[in-house]
Amino acid sequence: MSSLKFSKIKKNRRLQRTRRHFRVRRKVRGTSERPRLVVYRSLRNFEGQLVDDLAGETLFGVSTLSPELREQEADGEENRKVAQARAAGKLLGEKAREKGIEAVVFDRGGYKYHGRVKAFADGAREGGLKF
Repeated sequence: MSSLKFSKIKKNRRLQRTRRHFRVRRKVRGTSERPRLVVYRSLRNFEGQLVDDLAGETLFGVSTLSPELREQEADGEENRKVAQARAAGKLLGEKAREKGIEAVVFDRGGYKYHGRVKAFADGAREGGLKF
């Protein structure tokens, strides 16, 4: 496969995900009482942020690159990335509870709701958040 063909595929996949994300964003809005939990998934890492759309600010975020999660080992899960995403979701849920946030609106960011995205959401629920 030529590099030109590959770059077009990559560009189209990124464009398709962006379009899906904007479709979701038309329906999902975050407020200060119920912020939007937006996720980003790369090939190696995963991150989630709580965003107040009315004020236009990010409240805080968690990534698998966070120092609290760097030494996290896979706890019984066969896939290390899925285990890290679940741990990141749980940490984000706990931090949100400390700041007094109990309910959020989930924004899957144009990704399918399975694998790491689902594990992150389940971890956030384990941390005490309600969607």
